Amino acid sequence: MANVVETLQNIFKIEELRTRILFTIGILIIVRIGAYITIPGVNVVALNAASATADSNTLFGLYDLFVGGAFSNAAIFALGIMPYISASIILQLAGAVVPELAKMQKEGEEGRRKLNQFTRIGTVFLAALQSWGVSIKIASTQGPGGLPVVADAGFMFTITAIFMMTAGTVFLMWLGEQITDRGIGNGISLIIFIGIIAQLPAAIQQEIQLIAVGSRLWILDLIMMVLLVGIIALIVLVTQGARRIPVQYAKRVVNRKVYGGTTQYIPLRVNTAGVMPIIFAQAIVFIPGTVLSFFPDSTAAITISRWLSPSSVIYALFYSAMIVFFAYFYTAFAFNPKDVAENIKKQGGFIPGIRPGTATADYLDTILTRITLPGAIFLAIVAILPTFVSNVLGVPMQFASFFGGTSLLIIVGVALDTLQQIESYLLMRHYDGFMKSGKMRGRVGAGAPSGGGF
Repeated sequence: MANVVETLQNIFKIEELRTRILFTIGILIIVRIGAYITIPGVNVVALNAASATADSNTLFGLYDLFVGGAFSNAAIFALGIMPYISASIILQLAGAVVPELAKMQKEGEEGRRKLNQFTRIGTVFLAALQSWGVSIKIASTQGPGGLPVVADAGFMFTITAIFMMTAGTVFLMWLGEQITDRGIGNGISLIIFIGIIAQLPAAIQQEIQLIAVGSRLWILDLIMMVLLVGIIALIVLVTQGARRIPVQYAKRVVNRKVYGGTTQYIPLRVNTAGVMPIIFAQAIVFIPGTVLSFFPDSTAAITISRWLSPSSVIYALFYSAMIVFFAYFYTAFAFNPKDVAENIKKQGGFIPGIRPGTATADYLDTILTRITLPGAIFLAIVAILPTFVSNVLGVPMQFASFFGGTSLLIIVGVALDTLQQIESYLLMRHYDGFMKSGKMRGRVGAGAPSGGGF
């Protein structure tokens, strides 16, 4: 504890680091304010009443999680930064099939600038398209007694909603870039992080109220806190876990100078894909529930919804299988053994006991395939933990969602990345970081798209 207090004091002794942290906090406050500025023409009272009865087990509920409740508030930041994330993912996946994009990804800084420009253009297009759909959903929503959420849901409301939500997303994208350039941490990741964290106080308050009225034993909450600490420790362990592959470089003499002759390591992450498999899997398993929610009176729809409800065994098995599949799928895009083997060969390196070239690529692919399986299984277990905590321990889903799943993985991942940056600043100024040894490792290749940084 004394070490943490001393580290916090050292942080504020470094003027540049202090300025960056305060700048980041200021930007995140603006992000949270925008989540409560409702689009003009929306009846806030009717909207809140309708949102209270909304089904969270749909794509809308997943979206609302990432934007910190701005979606259910019909706020100007209702789309959050998700169109930017979607555009980044699309471009990253397209790079595997479009030669021009693949070439840009290898062109260094110039290629990165071009891809960023394409990402921004894609963000505006996706935000406009999604805001159009959201405006239709808001206009069709009714509060208690059939009171419309939008009194005048005409053409002007649709145009206004599209313009304001698209502008809100572009503004958030700009704020995220400002955090990355002038603040601390990855701006896009921190915007999602603060949106998820913002829902924690309400969840804790709900638990306190249940204890106050005698509906929950305080000893049970104490046990859950111990369980939560253990889960976080395991997530950190798996997130940081890597298989280090040694690479030796032969000695070369250039202009009487000796180069090479050293041994470096390639860290193959146990969880190379990061949180992306869970996000993809949730999107897939929530699609049926989202579609069926439009047919509330259908007997078949009710039956299928029951099969695919989070408390169902079928849901758990299907969800877990999707996570394992997407873990391998996304890892294949995040790490290319052939490119790595080619770079090693060009630099005059080799893995001891493995021939350079194709044999090296096959070796890396085999190792990565083996270590991805336990990482994928761990992700699947973490993903279904909130449902287990809610169903078995009777914890409200709002609070149980922080015991695993997307929420906890993003929180832990972003926190590790941000702390690693702070650690770097401290060590450069010869201060001890949060870890006395100063060996907090960054999550290289955490599996987020460029700019996403989950």
